[in-house]
Amino acid sequence: MNLIFLGPPGAGKGTQAKRLAKEFDLKHISTGDILRDAVKSQTPLGMKAKEYMDRGELVPDELIIALIEEVMPEGGGVILDGFPRTIKQAEALDELFDKKSLKIDRVILFDAPDEDIVQRLSGRRTCPSCGAVFHVKFNPPKEDEICDRCGTKLIQREDDKEEVVRKRLEVYRKQTAPLIEYYEKRSILVKLNASKGIEEVYGELLSLLR
Repeated sequence: MNLIFLGPPGAGKGTQAKRLAKEFDLKHISTGDILRDAVKSQTPLGMKAKEYMDRGELVPDELIIALIEEVMPEGGGVILDGFPRTIKQAEALDELFDKKSLKIDRVILFDAPDEDIVQRLSGRRTCPSCGAVFHVKFNPPKEDEICDRCGTKLIQREDDKEEVVRKRLEVYRKQTAPLIEYYEKRSILVKLNASKGIEEVYGELLSLLR
């Protein structure tokens, strides 16, 4: 089973991908994670990607595809989380799958209203020390703004600030919306209501895959 999880930032793709990957023994491929791992491990591709990142530039599509190919299991069995983001990336991904004689079985669109996403992301608080994540409304720390795990003062990440979240959503709608049509034409796209609770969304996800 090879899946693509599409949807705006903060729609819960990563949370559900991790859980599904564990339950069905699939490889969870998040481009952010593989980029960070490649840079940290100082692989040749990672060092090349770092040059772009250090200059504040986007890592080119061909480099991202090469990184995905590097971690792709031989017989497939993957969840691609948040990739592709553009038609160009989708076409490059199709070429990679063809080369490996694999096919994309399902594209799951995590659908949630912008206001839900803004509330979810702008309410997030992160521990700069241990990486624990809290939410002012849905998962508040026991002590206000203090990490339950290590006692460090929590922070709001720059990209979780409301004005930044709205900008990210704008970019998503512009860049990624055409992908919905791209995969709908191939009859492999299904929509998932991602504004429900984590358990409900997971249950719906399982029924869509059956």
